[in-house]
Amino acid sequence: MAKQVKLAAQIRPETGRTAVKKIKSLGFVPAVIYSHDETPVSLKVSERDITTVLSHAVGEHLLVDLEIAGGANRLALIQEVQHHPVTQKVLHVDFHGVSANEAIEASVPLEATGDAIGVKNGGILEQPLRALTISCLPQDLPEIVTVDVSALAIGKSLHVKDIALPSGVTAVDDADVIAFLVAEPAAIPEPVAPAAEEAAAGPEVIKEKKPAAEEKEKK
Repeated sequence: MAKQVKLAAQIRPETGRTAVKKIKSLGFVPAVIYSHDETPVSLKVSERDITTVLSHAVGEHLLVDLEIAGGANRLALIQEVQHHPVTQKVLHVDFHGVSANEAIEASVPLEATGDAIGVKNGGILEQPLRALTISCLPQDLPEIVTVDVSALAIGKSLHVKDIALPSGVTAVDDADVIAFLVAEPAAIPEPVAPAAEEAAAGPEVIKEKKPAAEEKEKK
C-alpha cells in the first residue's frame, strides 16, 4: 500500500504573480487543495519538504496528511505537480482532498517482474502501458503495481484484465488494453555473397584504347 506521509502547509491569502514570486523567494511552493464539496483553498508548502516527499516516492500520485497551520488537517492526494522544464524544480502542486471512506481514482506506476520466456528466446519485452488507473479507498492505494511476465512467450501479451490487483483495488482502464507484450526479434538482413554483388553491379565495361597515332593527331 502507498505510504501516507505528513506534509506541513500554510494557508496562502495572497494570490497573483507578484505574490507567487514573493513566496518562492522565501523557499515556498504555491499549492491549491480541491475537493468535491468545498471551495478550493490556496496553500503554500516548503519547497524542501515537497521535494523530499516526491524524491522518496515511486510516482507523484501520493496520499498525504496535510497539516494546515491555522486550519484542520486534510487527507489529500497529490493530483498534479508542475516542474520547471530545465531545472525540474517544483513550481506548483495540486492536492485533491479525499475522505477515508470514499473511493478515489489514481494513476499508479506499472512494473514488470521476472524474466519472460520470450525474451530468453530472443524476443523483446514491450510495455505500452506505463501507469494503471485504479479505484480504491485511500488506505488501499498501492504505491506500485507489479506484474509477473515470466510466462510471456514471443507473440503473447498481457492485458489489463490479466493483472492481479490487491484486495479492494479495481482497474479503471479498459480491460482489453495491452500492458505488456513480447515482440518478435528484429529481422537481421542476410549478408550478400561477393558473387551476388558482382552480378547485381553488372559486367564491367572495358573501353578500347585509342591508337598512339590518333592521340598524337589530337595533340
